[in-house]
Amino acid sequence: MRQVPPGRVITYGAIALVLGKPNGAREVGWAMAVCPDGVPAQRVINARGEVSGGQAGVRRKQLEADGVAFLPGGRVDLDRYLWLPD
Repeated sequence: MRQVPPGRVITYGAIALVLGKPNGAREVGWAMAVCPDGVPAQRVINARGEVSGGQAGVRRKQLEADGVAFLPGGRVDLDRYLWLPD
């Protein structure tokens, strides 16, 4: 998560793939729920482009402050904002 630049997002599933666990999106979500302060957890969203989990409203405001715009339905345009590591 720390590698994801401001103004970009990554999905739980993409993190799981990077970690070699293609079906591990749920586990990534569990880990995100307990990550320490200072980790930009707001930059991790679900595959539909939605902010999910606890404090979704706070996390959305953090993303907006980072420069991520939301579509009218409350989703992030993954074609525009998705970041994947090289």
